[in-house]
Amino acid sequence: MTEQQAGPGIGILAAFSGFAVPDIDAARAFYAETLGLTVRDGGMGLLRLELPGGAEVMVYPKPDHVPAVFTILNFAVGDIDVAVDELLSRGVTFERYTGSPQDEKGIARDPHGPQIAWFTDPAGNILSVLQNG
Repeated sequence: MTEQQAGPGIGILAAFSGFAVPDIDAARAFYAETLGLTVRDGGMGLLRLELPGGAEVMVYPKPDHVPAVFTILNFAVGDIDVAVDELLSRGVTFERYTGSPQDEKGIARDPHGPQIAWFTDPAGNILSVLQNG
C-alpha cells in the first residue's frame, strides 16, 4: 500500500483500534483464556489482541477507566448458539437490555438483522458475539 493510496498528504499506512482497562493482567487472562484470542505483549504495559482476519487491537492500562456504554468489540461467529453455550460454560454472563427482546440465553434474534448477544470483559467493556443471516 502506498502513502497516496492510504491517505494522501498524511502518510497513513495502517490503522488499529484500542481501548482501556484498569487491570491489564485480568484483561490478558480474559482475552486469552476465556475468549481464546492470541494476546501478545505490546510493550510499555500494553497488550495486543490478534483478532481472526488479521486485525489487531491495543489494550492499555488506565487506572481510572470508565467503561463505554456501547459495544466496543464485536466477534462474528458461524453459530451464535454454539458460541453463547461455550462462553456460558467458561463463566461469561450475558447482558440483558430493556427494549431489546432477547431469548433465555440472552440472544437478540432480529429477523431483519444479525443475531447478537452482549457480555462484558472484567473492566466492564461491552463486547458481543453476533451471527449474520
